[in-house]
Amino acid sequence: MQINSMGLSFPESFAARLGAIRAWMLVVPVDAALLLLPILWTPEQWKALVVQAGLSVLLLTEGSRYRARLHLSVLDELPSLLGRLLTASAVVGIVIALRHEQESVTVFLTNVAISTGLVVLGRVVTTQLVAAGRRSGVTRHRVVLIGGGPLAADLAAIIRADPGYGLEVVGFVDDNPHPVAESVVPGLGKLADLDNAVHTSAADVLVVVDGDVAERDLLDAVRSPTCAGCDLLVVPRMHHFHTQSGTADHIGSIPIMRISAPTLRGPVRVLKRAVDVVVSAAALATAAPVLGACALASRIEGGPGVIFRQARVGQDGRVFDCLKIRTMRPADPSEAATMWSVSGDSRVGPVGRLLRRTSLDELPQLWNILRGDMSLVGPRPERPFFVSRFSEEFDRYGYRHRVQAGLTGLAQVSGLRGDTSIEDRARYDNFYIENWTLWLDVKIVLRTFAQVLLARGR
Repeated sequence: MQINSMGLSFPESFAARLGAIRAWMLVVPVDAALLLLPILWTPEQWKALVVQAGLSVLLLTEGSRYRARLHLSVLDELPSLLGRLLTASAVVGIVIALRHEQESVTVFLTNVAISTGLVVLGRVVTTQLVAAGRRSGVTRHRVVLIGGGPLAADLAAIIRADPGYGLEVVGFVDDNPHPVAESVVPGLGKLADLDNAVHTSAADVLVVVDGDVAERDLLDAVRSPTCAGCDLLVVPRMHHFHTQSGTADHIGSIPIMRISAPTLRGPVRVLKRAVDVVVSAAALATAAPVLGACALASRIEGGPGVIFRQARVGQDGRVFDCLKIRTMRPADPSEAATMWSVSGDSRVGPVGRLLRRTSLDELPQLWNILRGDMSLVGPRPERPFFVSRFSEEFDRYGYRHRVQAGLTGLAQVSGLRGDTSIEDRARYDNFYIENWTLWLDVKIVLRTFAQVLLARGR
């Protein structure tokens, strides 16, 4: 038998099953069911209501697994909740208005008002259930603190005093030989011991607090394979000046920022790939005349061999042939693989300069995207020779290869093209990976179109 913090006893197998329940298993299905409920009295609008429910759930979860706030409050979530529900409803409502009579729009909006109210009431109920699960000890996340300073000690004390956060601090790691937090929770070693601490304690939450750890080592430690599955929470260093906004949370009066793990795998990756296939296929069909004209111009200026193939490094270090329209002819294969391209090369003719400036020479890479070598948006691929060199010279350069290479990227639309800082490019590329969303891809594509129309290429 297992006795929880409220004095109730459960068989161990039943307690284990209860402990495996997560907030997303309760909140998301309830939200979806309440959004679909109007189908019962207006079955003729089932398609619109299903689309609206699907889009709403996608916006509410931001395309990833729903996580309940540490400080549970429906009032805190209400502005975001209503905003996202109304956004989804507006999209579907506009489509209905364009295709159907006014009466259909009125019925749909009435249903939206009802389902929105139901979802808010549903959130009140599910939030109370989540809170009860935390207080009873059924839902408990084991926490390792990174840092053992005074703030870590305060945080551990607050969590211990309030089971409503659903957290249990099992210890901390810190390179400081005299950590303050040792008076509150046990030390589990230094930062280098984090993997072992997470494994032996079965922790699933990491909280970066205060302590004597090097920032560079910290970045590597929390992104290790062992720690990659943990929720990562960070107390802002200047926490006294922090205000609650966005997705920020708090434990007691201590602000907490939830840092999302890079979205590299899973359903969103499938969605990104689907968008790549649809857009690249449509773009190839639409741009075929332009591609043909560019190829003809290149053939006239430089002779045969219009399509230039060059080895580039893609996701996980795999090498593929990147396709381009030839804008200059290298002296030999070795030069093509090891010479850094510069905009003023005398071998680039008028046609080549125009193709480079408008980025039209990269149109054949739509085929690379279609066959899966690349994505529409991602870090620009580089040649193996330079990847090896830059990985040694620039911090975290190799981390760019966690995702597929892209036709365009955040670094490129931020002005980092051609002969610009490699270190800055790596920072922008890693920022893109750490903060990827489908909307970020859309913004980068729109900015790319603007740059192409204004001929702001190389």
